Amino acid sequence: MTLEAFLLLAAALFSVGLFGALSQQSVVMVMMGLELMINGVIVAAAALWYFVSPERPDGQVLVLVAITAMAVEMAAGFAVTTAIFRARDIDMVDAADDLGDRRQEQGQEHGQSREQDR
Repeated sequence: MTLEAFLLLAAALFSVGLFGALSQQSVVMVMMGLELMINGVIVAAAALWYFVSPERPDGQVLVLVAITAMAVEMAAGFAVTTAIFRARDIDMVDAADDLGDRRQEQGQEHGQSREQDR
Protein backbone atom coordinates (compact mmCIF):
# COMPACT_ATOMS: atom_id res chain seq x y z
CA MET A 1 0.00 0.00 0.00
CA THR A 2 1.09 3.54 -0.64
CA LEU A 3 1.08 6.55 1.67
CA GLU A 4 -1.83 8.02 -0.25
CA ALA A 5 -3.92 4.89 0.34
CA PHE A 6 -3.25 5.04 4.09
CA LEU A 7 -4.10 8.74 4.19
CA LEU A 8 -7.28 8.09 2.24
CA LEU A 9 -8.22 5.36 4.74
CA ALA A 10 -7.49 7.75 7.62
CA ALA A 11 -9.63 10.47 6.03
CA ALA A 12 -12.47 8.00 5.52
CA LEU A 13 -12.30 6.85 9.16
CA PHE A 14 -12.22 10.44 10.38
CA SER A 15 -15.13 11.44 8.13
CA VAL A 16 -17.33 8.53 9.20
CA GLY A 17 -16.51 9.27 12.85
CA LEU A 18 -17.30 12.96 12.42
CA PHE A 19 -20.63 12.12 10.81
CA GLY A 20 -21.42 9.67 13.61
CA ALA A 21 -20.48 12.13 16.35
CA LEU A 22 -22.54 14.96 14.86
CA SER A 23 -25.61 13.00 13.77
CA GLN A 24 -26.26 10.70 16.73
CA GLN A 25 -27.94 11.59 20.01
CA SER A 26 -27.02 8.50 22.00
CA VAL A 27 -23.98 9.05 24.19
CA VAL A 28 -22.50 5.67 23.26
CA MET A 29 -22.84 6.37 19.53
CA VAL A 30 -21.23 9.80 19.93
CA MET A 31 -18.32 8.18 21.76
CA MET A 32 -17.98 5.55 19.03
CA GLY A 33 -17.80 8.39 16.48
CA LEU A 34 -15.09 10.08 18.51
CA GLU A 35 -13.17 6.82 18.67
CA LEU A 36 -13.35 6.42 14.89
CA MET A 37 -12.01 9.96 14.49
CA ILE A 38 -9.09 9.21 16.82
CA ASN A 39 -8.39 5.97 14.96
CA GLY A 40 -8.21 7.94 11.70
CA VAL A 41 -5.62 10.26 13.23
CA ILE A 42 -3.63 7.28 14.53
CA VAL A 43 -3.66 5.58 11.10
CA ALA A 44 -2.43 8.81 9.48
CA ALA A 45 0.31 9.26 12.08
CA ALA A 46 1.48 5.66 11.77
CA ALA A 47 1.51 5.86 7.96
CA LEU A 48 3.48 9.09 8.00
CA TRP A 49 5.98 7.61 10.40
CA TYR A 50 6.34 4.43 8.32
CA PHE A 51 6.84 6.22 5.00
CA VAL A 52 8.79 9.29 6.13
CA SER A 53 11.31 8.02 8.71
CA PRO A 54 10.88 4.32 9.57
CA GLU A 55 14.41 4.08 11.03
CA ARG A 56 13.58 6.41 13.95
CA PRO A 57 11.58 4.96 16.87
CA ASP A 58 9.97 8.24 17.96
CA GLY A 59 7.05 7.76 15.55
CA GLN A 60 6.25 4.39 17.09
CA VAL A 61 6.35 5.88 20.56
CA LEU A 62 4.01 8.68 19.52
CA VAL A 63 1.52 6.19 18.06
CA LEU A 64 1.65 4.04 21.21
CA VAL A 65 1.09 7.09 23.42
CA ALA A 66 -1.88 8.12 21.26
CA ILE A 67 -3.40 4.63 21.46
CA THR A 68 -2.93 4.55 25.24
CA ALA A 69 -4.47 8.00 25.67
CA MET A 70 -7.41 6.95 23.48
CA ALA A 71 -8.00 3.80 25.53
CA VAL A 72 -7.91 5.71 28.83
CA GLU A 73 -10.19 8.42 27.47
CA MET A 74 -12.74 5.92 26.20
CA ALA A 75 -12.68 3.92 29.45
CA ALA A 76 -13.31 7.08 31.47
CA GLY A 77 -16.02 8.21 29.05
CA PHE A 78 -17.85 4.89 29.20
CA ALA A 79 -17.56 4.88 33.00
CA VAL A 80 -19.17 8.34 33.18
CA THR A 81 -21.85 7.26 30.71
CA THR A 82 -22.62 4.16 32.76
CA ALA A 83 -22.78 6.21 35.96
CA ILE A 84 -25.18 8.73 34.37
CA PHE A 85 -27.34 5.93 33.00
CA ARG A 86 -27.53 4.18 36.36
CA ALA A 87 -28.24 7.38 38.30
CA ARG A 88 -30.76 9.03 35.99
CA ASP A 89 -31.68 6.39 33.36
CA ILE A 90 -30.51 8.74 30.59
CA ASP A 91 -28.60 7.69 27.49
CA MET A 92 -29.22 10.69 25.22
CA VAL A 93 -26.88 13.67 24.90
CA ASP A 94 -29.61 16.32 25.11
CA ALA A 95 -31.02 14.90 28.35
CA ALA A 96 -27.61 14.66 30.02
CA ASP A 97 -26.55 18.27 29.42
CA ASP A 98 -28.31 19.68 32.49
CA LEU A 99 -26.22 17.86 35.09
CA GLY A 100 -24.71 21.08 36.43
CA ASP A 101 -28.05 22.84 36.73
CA ARG A 102 -29.65 19.86 38.43
CA ARG A 103 -27.01 19.81 41.16
CA GLN A 104 -27.55 23.52 41.83
CA GLU A 105 -31.30 22.95 42.02
CA GLN A 106 -30.78 20.10 44.47
CA GLY A 107 -28.50 22.29 46.55
CA GLN A 108 -31.11 25.02 46.64
CA GLU A 109 -33.79 22.49 47.57
CA HIS A 110 -31.61 21.20 50.41
CA GLY A 111 -31.04 24.77 51.56
CA GLN A 112 -34.76 25.49 51.50
CA SER A 113 -35.61 22.29 53.37
CA ARG A 114 -32.98 23.09 56.01
CA GLU A 115 -34.47 26.55 56.47
CA GLN A 116 -37.93 25.03 56.81
CA ASP A 117 -36.63 22.59 59.45
CA ARG A 118 -35.41 25.48 61.59
